[in-house]
Amino acid sequence: MNFHILTLFPDMVMHGLSTSIIGRATANGLLTIEAVNIRDYTTDKHKKVDDYPYGGGAGMLMQAQPVYDAWKSVADKVGGHPRTVYLSPQGATFDQSMAKEMAKEENMIFLCGHYEGVDERVLEEIVTDYVSIGDYVLTGGELPAMVMVDAISRMVPGVLTNDDSGTMESFEGNLLEYPQYSRPEEWRNRSVPKVLLSGNQKNIRAWRKEQSIKRTKEWRPDLYERYERLQKCSEVLKKQKLLHISMTELIDRGQAELVFSEGGTICLKDMVSGIYFLTAENEKSGMAALTCLKDHAPQIGFLTLHQDFMVEPTKEALGLKDFMTCYQAVYTRKEKLPVTGLYRLDEVPGKDANQKEMPKIRRLTLEEMDLVVANYDSMDDPDYIKDRIEKGWMYGAFLDHELVGFAGMHQECSIGMLDVLPRYRERKIGKALVTYMANLFLERGYTPFGQVEINNEASKRLQASLGFVFSKQPIFFLNREDKQEF
Repeated sequence: MNFHILTLFPDMVMHGLSTSIIGRATANGLLTIEAVNIRDYTTDKHKKVDDYPYGGGAGMLMQAQPVYDAWKSVADKVGGHPRTVYLSPQGATFDQSMAKEMAKEENMIFLCGHYEGVDERVLEEIVTDYVSIGDYVLTGGELPAMVMVDAISRMVPGVLTNDDSGTMESFEGNLLEYPQYSRPEEWRNRSVPKVLLSGNQKNIRAWRKEQSIKRTKEWRPDLYERYERLQKCSEVLKKQKLLHISMTELIDRGQAELVFSEGGTICLKDMVSGIYFLTAENEKSGMAALTCLKDHAPQIGFLTLHQDFMVEPTKEALGLKDFMTCYQAVYTRKEKLPVTGLYRLDEVPGKDANQKEMPKIRRLTLEEMDLVVANYDSMDDPDYIKDRIEKGWMYGAFLDHELVGFAGMHQECSIGMLDVLPRYRERKIGKALVTYMANLFLERGYTPFGQVEINNEASKRLQASLGFVFSKQPIFFLNREDKQEF
């Protein structure tokens, strides 16, 4: 990802962003950070970039010409009209969901104002986003720009070395982060909570969740109110657990944004994938939800419905089309699936019941990306595959170091992207991959689930053989004409 910061103080920006995690990511080529000195683009021989505002008033105003020319130098270099943020207390408040969304951009430009602001005409010409980091006034936009670059960079794949450190943090799922402890076990008569020393990951996860809830309720009642609303929605959705598993998992994993709620009619947006999920108690409340969703229509690439009576009204109201109809497949047990005869847990060769070599399953790297893209007929979106690999959620089955099958977790938390190369089918490779993914979900404290197309009998048999249970009624995926991937 490339950050371009338009500033009067380039040294301040570069010194502040050249150390620690951001500095390391820049050195490793994961980020580029460029400070563009606006003074270099003024036509004034004294390098002046400000003047008195028309109509009078205190202070000086940054002129349009040097700001525009500095911006144009970047835009010409990267092409098009890059997303451009003007740091202003009048803008939308920056938060974690905004950081996630901006991390998807290839280029970001930040305009750092000074004095009494910037000539409105150049703002109208170049700015796409007005953003504030809080309700207070600073002397310039450099510190807010540095804050945003830091937060956005943490969402870029590879910047953080720990797989979970970018997601299991404060503000995820409207909960603050739980308290953490390191050595020694006792310090100034304060001991580490015993549960953290127990090694029981289930109890540790429960304790951490409890502490996050308690801390959020005490310190950030505004966030807790959002969390509580989603929990109430989850209670309603769990009355039909199999049908609504994708929605309840979004809530449990902190990815859900509540769009609409009225009794049993609930609409969520997945903050990671951007997919919308709507379940309707009846046609009347369903139509009320659609009225709300019309304001979101330009953003909706995919929408999942849970009742057939909502399909035609939704297509008409939002301009969507049929994409796929599936049953939810859910592994409801808590114990792991047996792996004997399916795949190896180490590098020692092993054979299955038919005396054929068992595969080794490991996380995929970008070196295998082209092979996945070439063999996965259900998706024509290399960038999506790349995202899943970079996020560490694509796994491959290997025989003699050759990739023979793969599976992963979709952005909206379901097991999917399962495929086995044709000449390796009928060897239980698919069963091995689904088993591996289900066990991985259980290790992380997730419920293993996926979707099976209603006419895919082979996939139904596979899921059923592993103990997955199917929803009684299907769910309906709608999309726009230009959104073919899933």
